[in-house]
Amino acid sequence: MLFGLLLTLGVAVLSVALRSYQTTFAQKLGALGVLIASFLAVYFITGNAAWGVAGAASWLFLPWLEILTRIRTLRLPKEKRLRPKNPPSNSLFPALDEISREIENEGFAHVNDAGWDWEDYRQFFRLFYKTDDRAQATICLNEQHDLSFYYLRISSRAKDGIVWTTWNYPLSYGLKLTPQFRINRQRPDQTFWQLYQSHREFLRNHSVETTSLDPLDEERMQTDIENDLRDQIAHNVRAGVLKPAADDEVKYSWRGMIYLWCQFLLDLMRL
Repeated sequence: MLFGLLLTLGVAVLSVALRSYQTTFAQKLGALGVLIASFLAVYFITGNAAWGVAGAASWLFLPWLEILTRIRTLRLPKEKRLRPKNPPSNSLFPALDEISREIENEGFAHVNDAGWDWEDYRQFFRLFYKTDDRAQATICLNEQHDLSFYYLRISSRAKDGIVWTTWNYPLSYGLKLTPQFRINRQRPDQTFWQLYQSHREFLRNHSVETTSLDPLDEERMQTDIENDLRDQIAHNVRAGVLKPAADDEVKYSWRGMIYLWCQFLLDLMRL
């Protein structure tokens, strides 16, 4: 019994240590180690390997607690109108000014701050634009209940309607993207400079020239974001991920909740 306890603790500590590294390989090993530690803990308690497998597999079904309690009752607006918004407090988003300087150091100009609020869900966008590259950069802060996180996004809108986007969105994305989006997803720990270099390579690999991109201004940028959000809601209703809840609201369908769970499993495989 003592051997089992020490072995389980050793695997658990090693897994946590591996998860603290910023390399993909180490984090994958750490995630695998968590599953192994869970198996060992249940196995040594019950003496049954099948229960050990069930204990490890329980991590895969953990998201259903969130899905069945909060997501099932969540309502989203069909239309998301952006409005000017004050920056979040330094205690909520202490890295905002530093990231803004990094973006401006790459030649982007700060355009404006905008966002929208809906019940206990809030989004803040700080928009930047680089005229030479016709590229839009955005700092996005999401607040949901007691959870808040940010991500960076760089977009180039082609004249044919395709939106080439590089981002480091850190979680499972809860909605399907519309067909015109082409996503280049990067790790959350990357700096803006790394994202920008990846975005430029993304465009080069697809032979996207600057002359084929639409030039934008402040009003167009905000309008495009609103249109993207509205089109995304409509696209997910058509796909069955969302369903109407009221005249101006939608909610997740059972198909949508299964989609969320599958997104979690895909992210677990990526880690």
